[in-house]
Amino acid sequence: MVLDGLPKNKQGYFRLLETNKRVILPTNTHLRLLVSAADVLHSWTVPSFGLKVDACPGRLNQLNLFIKRVGVFFGQCSEICGVN
Repeated sequence: MVLDGLPKNKQGYFRLLETNKRVILPTNTHLRLLVSAADVLHSWTVPSFGLKVDACPGRLNQLNLFIKRVGVFFGQCSEICGVN
């Protein structure tokens, strides 16, 4: 990856995968994630964890997660989000 054209504060970032705030999760600990949405249906995934979940307004989805290794993992929207 060529980083010559990036400003100094953006070097080390992955373009189009980064967010403005990273989430830091503990390793070697059982985690329970509660997922909901405020506006429309959202479907997101973290492929490295084998994780895919739908966030629906007014509903609460639960995920159990155990992260074994340290790293930077990227999630993404996995379908077209919307009302239908």
